[in-house]
Amino acid sequence: MKKIFYLFLTTAFLGIGNHSDAQRKSFVDVAGLDDQIKPGDNFFRFVNARWYDTARIASDQAGVGSYSFLNIPQKLLLQSILDSVSKTKNPMGSIEQKVGDFYASGMDVATINQRGYQPVKPILARIDAINSVPLLLQFVASEIKSGDRSIIGFGIGADNKNSSINIAHAYQGGIGLPDRDYYFKTDSPTLKVQQAYKEYMRTLFLLTGSSPEAATKDAAIAYAIEKQIAESHKTNIQLRDVNANYHKMAVASIDKSQPHIGWVTLLANLGASTDSIDMAQPAYYNKLDTLLTSVSLHDWKIYLKAGTLENYAETLSKPFFDASFEFTKVLTGQATQKSRRQIMTESVDSYLGQALGQLYVKRYFDENSKKRVLALVNNLQKAFENRINQLDWMSDSTKQKAKEKLYAITKKIGYPDKWRDYDKVQISRTKYFENVLSLNQNDYQTQLAKLNKPVDRTEWGATPATVTAYYNPSQNEIVFPAGILQFPYFDFSADDAINYGGIGMVIGHEMTHAFDDQGAQFDKDGNVKNWWTKEDYEKFRAKTKQLAALYSSFTVLDTVHIKGLLTLGENTADNGGIAIAYDAFKMTPEGQSTDKIDGFTPDQRFFLSIARIWRVKTRDAFLRTYVNTNPHSPAMWRVNGPLMNFEPFYKAFNVQPGDKNYKSVDQRVRIW
Repeated sequence: MKKIFYLFLTTAFLGIGNHSDAQRKSFVDVAGLDDQIKPGDNFFRFVNARWYDTARIASDQAGVGSYSFLNIPQKLLLQSILDSVSKTKNPMGSIEQKVGDFYASGMDVATINQRGYQPVKPILARIDAINSVPLLLQFVASEIKSGDRSIIGFGIGADNKNSSINIAHAYQGGIGLPDRDYYFKTDSPTLKVQQAYKEYMRTLFLLTGSSPEAATKDAAIAYAIEKQIAESHKTNIQLRDVNANYHKMAVASIDKSQPHIGWVTLLANLGASTDSIDMAQPAYYNKLDTLLTSVSLHDWKIYLKAGTLENYAETLSKPFFDASFEFTKVLTGQATQKSRRQIMTESVDSYLGQALGQLYVKRYFDENSKKRVLALVNNLQKAFENRINQLDWMSDSTKQKAKEKLYAITKKIGYPDKWRDYDKVQISRTKYFENVLSLNQNDYQTQLAKLNKPVDRTEWGATPATVTAYYNPSQNEIVFPAGILQFPYFDFSADDAINYGGIGMVIGHEMTHAFDDQGAQFDKDGNVKNWWTKEDYEKFRAKTKQLAALYSSFTVLDTVHIKGLLTLGENTADNGGIAIAYDAFKMTPEGQSTDKIDGFTPDQRFFLSIARIWRVKTRDAFLRTYVNTNPHSPAMWRVNGPLMNFEPFYKAFNVQPGDKNYKSVDQRVRIW
């Protein structure tokens, strides 16, 4: 089933892109600017239209450009490492051996195909042997330890109201479509997704020996159970409510109120010794407790088989992998599969990310980048403080609390000071399925060992080679892995306008997450605790409602609009990030000059860099799924949305009334 821990408390900012030698020299694609488009009509297209209208999306991709996917230079670097270590005789137990052998085991498609679905047969046999609800829950617990959470979402993490301690968390799960709304919407694109998903489950049953009639029937049974489960799910927007998704409960109490789940026994089977648990979405577990008896054991076993096959499909032989991809095609529009090297590069980064990250940092990371980026972070911190001081809607007492939180932010740049230990992981060159199981089991035990222990604030939530950045409110930290410290976000030889419009915007974005609609509910120590006056918080909420309404007015595809409430946190961070980065840029010598480069003023180059980092083109199917499920706005609106609210942009490009994206002063939304 869908294996997503709703970490609504951690927000990410992804991106990377290609560039030619000519573009690197000037850092602005002057030839690519479309002078037929007025900057005030659509700045994203003014900067990117010529590229956008000619760029071709590879058949094995859902998009092309900067942003989170098609990180081609990065993947090629990682592939180079993996090709090297997988062909070398490495000392047993070394990270090179584990990374290399895991990669080799996944590249050995002949063995994987020869094994068919033999690796998963013992799991299916265990499902067949289930003859009671308690044994069903026992099976579910055992599978959680191997990475398949199915109907029980379970994890270990900081307590929202006591962020120094790790506690057990339970969250909604049990569905295979992107979110609960996919089971109930009746528009044509959604119906197409529903049908593809049912066909996917049917194919999995066929591949394990079911007759066509039985496969069709069983797929319908599994889907019907998922739909009943989905009825109890909160929407993605509802999941953004921090307090409404925190319910710390005594295990003894929920063991009585949800007797069919049997939390005391379940937690014992999970190896989790605790007398309380944060049940993020109680309504889900109340419904699950009812379904465990209202749905027949026969049907539950079919559901578990479907979920098991979905969970392991991409680690099995080609027919299973192909079935998974056919469903992916409908969700993303991706026409053909990625190469096996691409697939395994992503797999190694997913399962052994800190081991691969060590090799990446050693081979490719420039240590000087850490110092340079830290200087930018410190400059943006000062700029943010200045903006807080100048706010006309916030009282002095709340401003003081905000500044205390701002300067309490932990800054992590490049890679961890302490690497993760993979010593207990055994990797074989010939058994990819077992390797995945072993890594999942090791990950589970690593997380379980944290239960009721102090939070280790040196840990990272992203791997060093990943092109991303994030803010974690429970630790009040901003993190910039080595992977993002490269063009178009950052380059040593670039002028400040380019770097502040690139990595500077990213830094400002992550800082602002500490003060978005979710982050603002956490204090400087990472606890959900009110530090606002009542009047100030009401003013803040009013401004966020204005921003949500603005973004909800943006049309993405035909009648599809951005979900302003779903994307509120990211939109707040985009708007704040640009403003803070600009103010910090104006503190630099270039920011205070009027000298032109490539015919553009420093301010213009700053905004051109903003638009360049969002040079993205996606397939419509991918974009439709993205708008429904992703908390970020699509690339065009990550450029145009904030800029239509930002006065310095109007001045830099002489945006006037009548321009399509012009907003009068009273219509512009400014929060931070």
